[in-house]
Formats: sequence, C-alpha cells, structure tokens
Amino acid sequence: MKNPVKFVLIALLLMSQAVFALPEGSVNVNTAEPALLAEILNGVGASRAQAIVDYREKFGEFASEEDLLDVRGIGPHVIEVNRGKIAFTD
Repeated sequence: MKNPVKFVLIALLLMSQAVFALPEGSVNVNTAEPALLAEILNGVGASRAQAIVDYREKFGEFASEEDLLDVRGIGPHVIEVNRGKIAFTD
C-alpha cells in the first residue's frame, strides 16, 4: 500500500457517512420541506407540516421534541406517536 494514511482517511470518511445518516423512516424537522414532514410523521398533514416550517423559519431550529409543542397543532400525542421518527440533525 503506497499511502496508508490516505486509505485510513478515506475509510473514516465512508464510515462517518453511515454513522451520521438519519435512521430510515425519520425526518429532520430542522431541514425538511412540508411535504416530507407530512409524509413521514403520523398525525401531521399538510397544514401542520407547514406550521412546523413556518415556526422554524420565524424562531429558528428545534433543539428537542418539547420545542415542537410550541407549534400550533402539535401536541403531546403527535410527539408520542412519532418518537424515533423525529430528528434534529442529519
């Protein structure tokens, strides 16, 4: 092997992509468009998904599931049925 350091760096880069990828069936509420939010999250239709995006654009990114409770139409039940589907980073 001509350059083992280069090989190790490439291997680490490839592995990091798998580690930081969102779990299948989840969505980043800080970056997703309304259509994707409505598609993936149970109990979230087009208007609630748009409310999430509008809130995010006005007040900034969400840091926790509890932050989503500030969005009109999102209550504890919506959070509970979507546990494991809600992500805050990619």
